[in-house]
Amino acid sequence: MNSVIASDAVALAVMASRLESVVRSMMNTVFRTARSGVINSAHDFSCCILTGEHELVASAESLPIHVMAGPNIMARWMKQFHPDLRQGDAFLHNSPYHGNSHAADYSILVPVVDDRSVHRLTILVKAHQADCGNGVPTTYHASARDVYEEGALIFPAVKVQEDYQDLDDFIRVCRLRIRVPDQWWGDYLALVGAARIGERRLMEIAKEVGWEALSSHCRQWFDYSESRMRSAIRRLPAGRATVTSHHDPFPNVPAGIPVKVEVDVDPDQERIAIDLRDNVDCQPCGLNLTESTALTAAMIGVFNSIDPTVPPNEGSFRRLDIRLRENCVVGIPRHPASCSVATTNLADRVANAVQRAIAGMADGFGMAECGCGLPSARAVISGQDPRVQGAAFVNQLFLVTTGGAGAPSADGWLTHGIVGGAGNVLCDAVEVAEIHHPIRIHSQRLIPDTEAAGRYRGSPAAYVEYGPVGCSIDIAFAADGAINASRGVRGGADGPLVNHYKRARNGRIESLPSVGLFQLKDGETVICASSSGGGYGVPFERAPERVAHDVRERWVTRRRARDIYGVIVRFDGSVDTVATMRLRGSPTVSTLERKRVRTRAPRFEQHSKVGRRGSTDEDDSSN
Repeated sequence: MNSVIASDAVALAVMASRLESVVRSMMNTVFRTARSGVINSAHDFSCCILTGEHELVASAESLPIHVMAGPNIMARWMKQFHPDLRQGDAFLHNSPYHGNSHAADYSILVPVVDDRSVHRLTILVKAHQADCGNGVPTTYHASARDVYEEGALIFPAVKVQEDYQDLDDFIRVCRLRIRVPDQWWGDYLALVGAARIGERRLMEIAKEVGWEALSSHCRQWFDYSESRMRSAIRRLPAGRATVTSHHDPFPNVPAGIPVKVEVDVDPDQERIAIDLRDNVDCQPCGLNLTESTALTAAMIGVFNSIDPTVPPNEGSFRRLDIRLRENCVVGIPRHPASCSVATTNLADRVANAVQRAIAGMADGFGMAECGCGLPSARAVISGQDPRVQGAAFVNQLFLVTTGGAGAPSADGWLTHGIVGGAGNVLCDAVEVAEIHHPIRIHSQRLIPDTEAAGRYRGSPAAYVEYGPVGCSIDIAFAADGAINASRGVRGGADGPLVNHYKRARNGRIESLPSVGLFQLKDGETVICASSSGGGYGVPFERAPERVAHDVRERWVTRRRARDIYGVIVRFDGSVDTVATMRLRGSPTVSTLERKRVRTRAPRFEQHSKVGRRGSTDEDDSSN
């Protein structure tokens, strides 16, 4: 019997790996053939496979905010709008009211139909567009009061291929409404090509093992994943918690937006319930979440708090009960509410609140809040490129931001980025960004002493400075976290606030708002000091060698090591163990560790400390 069980387990693992490899081949196709930098440089795209019953099977290293919830809703709408699915069909779906993440994420859905015209599986390929027809040149129209002001082209599961041939009506519409039509056309071909590769590979697997065996594998894979999730939930503490996170003030929402999350962990029933219904209605701005991003953000908070080896698919999702309501800012939007920024800001707040709620239930669980997204280091830039006879360009930059938060057994991930990206969004290569756009990136570096202190700390914040060369450019960004920092947990410090500045040609620096469309002229630059995640646990409990490592890396000064962590680091980077034990045991100091540690907010002045490349000369004395 044991040998039979082992044989079944091996067969399950092999087939799961084969389906994951299909997804990876699709992703490799998009990465190598797409034209927009937001796709082929930053990796802001995802691929997945669903069953014919619209259940997520495999998604490889896709962005969680794209695929955890949403593809199933989109596939159901595809089937509802087009009941007679055939081989050779393909559909474009980007409607935020029918399961998509936001209008900028174009998704190609391809039904995998067998020779008897039975719909067996669905392929989905999703990629963030450099331009989607918005009224202003950005795919994140934060100030749009509704979808009409937003201006994006909306395609609710519109057929774009029949019998493997493009339908030209749709193509003509896009080429007339998108600012970079040739670039968009290349991206469209990349998405369709990837979907067709996935379709062909699945047909090959089905021919080898049979459709019924493939369907049986999906059922077994879901059951296995559910059992893994049940086991993970059993290890969590039982508890209920209500946590509120607060988004900064924004255009048309001057008081900001509180996000209330109620989390109920029931290890006995092996279920987690998350209630988002007690929140305000949809707001007159682009921050409203879609049904898919509201569901996914809550899921991300759970998956960040449990065993990371639990497969994210329909099986593990069965143990989660997420409650939304219609016309809620973090629920199910009602047309014509704008959801232009639905993948980042409020989605981050929901996920962060869930993982912070679980962290509050018991030590060793949950996670601090991660850094807020969409600062000016990740602005959408646009203009006319003087090097290419004034050709128009639009693209989102992905320069260095950190964002990682402290966890029960790990420091913040330096390249984590926003919560919904889970570290899968890459940073632009400086040389590539400068080749493709008329800009110069003057500086990218970490800012010392900006980590959120804790037993496990958040990532240091990042400094970025860039500007146009030989022309003017427009930059658009919609940053949260300038007022409401990412919260630490269990005695950990809050993360640093985000700051934005404009440096004039004479070197003078002025502050910029956290949201808007701004023009930079030749010789001017924008400076971004990004936010990052909070700390987990009391700083005085941090292992001294971890503190010394951060000092050697020049992320933390020796003075901060002493004052905040109670660790004496010698000039050679080693720990003075005796002095550290004496300091940590001091009655005067031990009372300080119970106070909330504040993370230093970096400031940049035009006539001191910051040079052209943002260098600082900080007093590093200690003892």
